[in-house]
This record gives sequence, C-alpha cells and structure tokens, in this order.
Amino acid sequence: MKLPLLIAVLAAPVPAYAGTVAVRVVDAAGQPVPDAVITIHPAAGTPSGPIRFPWASTMSQRNIAFVPGTLIVPVGATVAFPNEDKVRHHVYSFSRPARFELKLFGRDESRSYTFTSPGTVALGCNIHDSMSGFIRVVDTPFANKTAAAGDLRIAAVTAGKATLTIWHPRLKAKLGEMSFPLDVPATGEIAKRITVALR
Repeated sequence: MKLPLLIAVLAAPVPAYAGTVAVRVVDAAGQPVPDAVITIHPAAGTPSGPIRFPWASTMSQRNIAFVPGTLIVPVGATVAFPNEDKVRHHVYSFSRPARFELKLFGRDESRSYTFTSPGTVALGCNIHDSMSGFIRVVDTPFANKTAAAGDLRIAAVTAGKATLTIWHPRLKAKLGEMSFPLDVPATGEIAKRITVALR
C-alpha cells in the first residue's frame, strides 16, 4: 500500500457503535421504583464535549415542595431555584459535593448555584422542614431517571463494557447507590431488570 493511501486509511473516522439500554427498577415486592437515577460509564470513556440533557436545570419551589423531587444535571451546570410559592424559602445543602445556602427569597424571585463536583446533593429549606429534594450531579451524558412505572431508556450508549450505577434516596446501600457491570450492544437494545432493597 502506498504511503498517502495508508495515511488516508489511518485517518478515516472509525465507525461508531452504540446501543440502547432499557432498565426497569422494582423493589423487593416487585413494585416499580420511580425517580431512581441510572448512570452509565462506558469503559471506552464518554464522548468529548459538554453534556446536555433535554430537561431544564431548574429546581422550583412549588406548593411547599421541590419540583422535581430529583433533578439530574451535568458537572458544571448552573441550576436555577425559582420560588413559585406565596411564602419565602431558604434553600440549603450540607452535602459533600455542594455546601451552600440560598438565603430568604420570595415569590417570583429566583436564585442559582453552580455545581462543580459529581455526586448527590440533598436539599432542604430552613423555613419548611418538610421540604426535601435531590440533585444528582453526573459526569456522563448517559443518565436518566425512572418514570412512575419504574422504567427508562438511554439511547446511543457507547458499545462495549460499561458500568451501570443506580442511585435512589431510599436505596439500602452506601451513599444510596449500587453499581453493576454491563455489556452494551453495538446495535439494538439490552434490557435490564434491577431489584433493589429500599429503606
């Protein structure tokens, strides 16, 4: 093979192979577990470039609750905390990935915070003890949370060996998470059913 042709062959893009991972999470009684966060880390590494999700990086306070109860954001995301209630809120977290306070702010006001470390951030309100929420800060684009039926699908996952991690605030495990090996197909879909023990 002539040298220019060899260089052209070596420089040609390698075909990308990716599959879909479908997950269903149930408890010990076989009941669906909603709001379980699934992340996948391919052994070959994650794609370069910024991580973007199709949902907003927003954690609202509505009806004296955090909405959504669990929010997934990428490392480096700035999350907005709009207050949609008629009362004031004082949002805080003492979690290791992010320790912060958003001091008293009222209806139609908003505060924000930038999350720079992966992990789980538990939220509270200094005014309303019943309020709790979670932000799962991730360093992979392959992430989603289970719907009411306990299921989710993550498409275009890099094929090959990978690690699947499941997190839920009530999961009976260290830091509320467990990891499993995963073989992602080059095409098509792989389905996983995961049974978890909840507190």
